[in-house]
Amino acid sequence: MFRPHRKHPEGTGRVGSTPTAITRRCLDSALACAASSLPNEFGGILRADPPGTISELLLLPGTTSGHRHANFQLQMLPVDLSVAGTVHSHPSGALHPSEADVTLFRRWGRRHLILGRPFTEGSWRAYDGNGREVTIAVIGLPTPTRPDAGLPTYRPRAVHRGPTLPDRDDE
Repeated sequence: MFRPHRKHPEGTGRVGSTPTAITRRCLDSALACAASSLPNEFGGILRADPPGTISELLLLPGTTSGHRHANFQLQMLPVDLSVAGTVHSHPSGALHPSEADVTLFRRWGRRHLILGRPFTEGSWRAYDGNGREVTIAVIGLPTPTRPDAGLPTYRPRAVHRGPTLPDRDDE
């Protein structure tokens, strides 16, 4: 049987390839979701673009979480080859996977992130499908520390105005 071999341009990944980077925006979104889920764990799914960059965070319907667990409803995943792995938080701050985490990693996905308290720039680690720590590059500029940084300041007009003067046109 003849199967043509498709060559991909140099430097581009294939759909379903192992991601090697994550966008700053996606990482910051995951860290913000983890911080807002305290004291419970947070869980989400990572989606990668064809060049191998994780760029989206998916929140699956029916995901449950508690103080020591985040359970995914994997049957709710979209049928999509760009789904690359999982992200979840450890509110205790531990950045190493538990036995249950490694079991999930082995069964599903290629890259997995664990986020730890205090959910800042350096409080996360990436793992492969066997639970071994890997390096993932962060692409993009850091987000401002204040959400409104760089936006114009809104200054409402005074509600109470002084007495109005009569128009000079009447004279």
